[in-house]
Amino acid sequence: MSHALSRIGRRRALRGAAAAFVACGLLLWWLAPWSEEPPGGTVTLSTGTRSGVYQKYGELLRSSLGKHMPDLEVRLRTSDGSQENVRRVATGQADFAIAAADAVETYRLEHRPGADGLRGVARLYDDYVQLAVPAGSDIRGVEDLRGKRVGIGPPKSGVRLIANRVLQAAGIDPETDIEPSSDGIDSGPGRLGHGLDAFFWSGGLPTDGLKTFAEQAALRFVPIDADLVAELHEQGGATRYYRATNMPESAYPGSQLGSAVPTMAVSNLLITRTDVDPRLTEWLTRIVLKSRDGIGAHVHSAQLVDVRTAIYTDPLRLHDGARRYYRSVKP
Repeated sequence: MSHALSRIGRRRALRGAAAAFVACGLLLWWLAPWSEEPPGGTVTLSTGTRSGVYQKYGELLRSSLGKHMPDLEVRLRTSDGSQENVRRVATGQADFAIAAADAVETYRLEHRPGADGLRGVARLYDDYVQLAVPAGSDIRGVEDLRGKRVGIGPPKSGVRLIANRVLQAAGIDPETDIEPSSDGIDSGPGRLGHGLDAFFWSGGLPTDGLKTFAEQAALRFVPIDADLVAELHEQGGATRYYRATNMPESAYPGSQLGSAVPTMAVSNLLITRTDVDPRLTEWLTRIVLKSRDGIGAHVHSAQLVDVRTAIYTDPLRLHDGARRYYRSVKP
């Protein structure tokens, strides 16, 4: 009996030692890339307007990159938004950018310069379409915007792209049936009720520029119903990246009458070009995922960045460096 127990004990010990060896090996394998000398140089990251989520995310990511890649200089460039960001990366004016999936697909479908060289790094978080009006407004649906003064975002923004499509799906010509303005998140909130009857914004929840205004003035969000999103889907092309969802009541407390607001969302992607150094891109991808909690503490929507979803950068194929990172952490 004692010999049998002894053999069982030895087998258990061997199995335990083997498991510990494997665990130790995996840990060393996981940490190995950080023992390498990080790449350096200078890269340009195209973000968005100063009051938007893209810019805030870019600032926080640059700070995180500075901690792990001290020899890398990250230059931030503000922009009108997604459409300009895609063009900058595709034409070599920026190395990385944040852009909504519908803007990326629109650029590709139009066969714009450099479209074939675009690549994905990570899926980040969703933008929510936010149609804001003064609390006492008689605007209850998108169809009520006819004849109104409406901020539809700067010409090169993702907001403009979405706003025009939403209006058209509701049977409204954005050029003739409303009084359009180029107000975005920088100027739109302040002009609401003072030159604007409504304005569109598409961004992560909550957006600081809108949250600050909502705390100081009474506003309300107009629902964008699922039927309207279905109408957009029927148009085909880039509209397939829109999905019906709800803006939770906690997004802007006091501005949603204690209830969720039907709307639509689109995924944001971190994008680059095929000719950007794979090793640099691998490091950057790793830090984007590693920095999730730190960035998410300041940009709430960034808390949703996750390695299981980051890999899905449709409509773009993954950059070779990003693919190398995802393969290294695949369970």
